[in-house]
Amino acid sequence: MFPLGSVLFPTVVLPLHVFEERYRQLTRDCLEADREFGVVLIERGSEVGGGDVRSTVGTVARIVEAEEYPDGRFALVAVGVRRVVVDEWLPDDPYPQAEVHEWPDPEVDESAADLLAAMLAPFRRSVALKGELGESAVPATIELSEDPGEAAFQAAAVGPLGPLDQLRVLSTEAVPERLALLTTLFTEEAEVLEARLSGGAVREPRVGWADGQVDRRRAPTSEDWCGEDWCGEQHEPARVPARSGEPGQ
Repeated sequence: MFPLGSVLFPTVVLPLHVFEERYRQLTRDCLEADREFGVVLIERGSEVGGGDVRSTVGTVARIVEAEEYPDGRFALVAVGVRRVVVDEWLPDDPYPQAEVHEWPDPEVDESAADLLAAMLAPFRRSVALKGELGESAVPATIELSEDPGEAAFQAAAVGPLGPLDQLRVLSTEAVPERLALLTTLFTEEAEVLEARLSGGAVREPRVGWADGQVDRRRAPTSEDWCGEDWCGEQHEPARVPARSGEPGQ
């Protein structure tokens, strides 16, 4: 398991710069096996050294590219594959491990297409307002998947949501409920951004608010990775919901 300060969604790309020794060992073990590891959000605590509080819902990531540097660090590109739920955390020896079970989405009916269309308007409005405020945001014309399930994960990844709101989205059982939640979240954020733009009173932002999305014309997949988009900052998650910061693995 690879606890991070950000949420990984299925279908979303995750570049990682791995330098902490225990995660170097995790990487080597994965590359020798099925190339998969679990990603969960650190709800409280730090990515470095352990002692953190981790979410129980996460995503399996599969390594699609790996490069080992002479000093033992790794540059990885992984992609989210499927949701999992942690049944039991095992000792962090030599690195975090857990017993998990998969959590697939139920079958999606035709109503999901209408819910996706309803979500897109506040989503595009919220990212457009971020841009008008001069803050980092994806283009309002960003292309999302036509599949409602994939589009929901992509919108949650690139939209103006913080990690705790993203975790709520990941933890929502089915696609229709997930799209409805996203509609509510993006509508609320658009209201906040509109108030800021007009100079009016602004309510306190929800817990989990965060900036730092990467400007892309569409939600990238593993096929978009060129192997050169490294910033040199530890393991900056420059995936779809790219979040800058000081991550520690």
